Amino acid sequence: MRLRHKPWAKDYMQAQEHVFISEPETLKGKWNEEFGNENPLYIEVGSGKGQFIFGMATQFPDVNFIAIELFESVAVSIVQKLVETPMPNVRVLTVDAKQLVDYFDAGEVDRIYLNFSDPWPKTRHAKRRLTYKTFLATYEAVLPRGGEIHFKTDNRGLFEYSLESMSQYGMYFTDISLDLHVNEPADNVRTEYEERFSAMGQPIYRMEAAFRSKI
Repeated sequence: MRLRHKPWAKDYMQAQEHVFISEPETLKGKWNEEFGNENPLYIEVGSGKGQFIFGMATQFPDVNFIAIELFESVAVSIVQKLVETPMPNVRVLTVDAKQLVDYFDAGEVDRIYLNFSDPWPKTRHAKRRLTYKTFLATYEAVLPRGGEIHFKTDNRGLFEYSLESMSQYGMYFTDISLDLHVNEPADNVRTEYEERFSAMGQPIYRMEAAFRSKI
């Protein structure tokens, strides 16, 4: 999908210091101070326009959420929603997932969500997939022992690849669904893409995977 450039997005977001964190590296190891509590910290990598993170933050007010979206022209939609409807347990970052260790301390993140990530279908682009082994190593570095990744996609190829990649990395699966909406959990929060693809009759694949505790 082609992104529409919004040259005003950066200045707008930087003016919303209560929502948008422009220098997240300064909060590494101190996110509990930013939120003012000791609640669990969940992050979503690739938040799009924020429907999922907004729904989750509403449903779970005792969890802190961070929306991570690389593109400012997309992330600004999340910030605008949070300005219109304040959510004290949400912050927004525009950073690259490759550098999560620059912004979060070891074990500081309690759960990571990957929703409808770019499948990068060409074999030569495998290293760009958010479930490639180098990304998994980055997630493991910021999660606690036994930390979880919750993953959803409409792309069967990416789903199968991710199952294999995580398994080879040594992770284990606590839940796998090949058609999430057949028996959709009451607490499932749908993303924008999820609603679109489901309406087209496309099955939604979902998994919960955990890192094995290190001895």
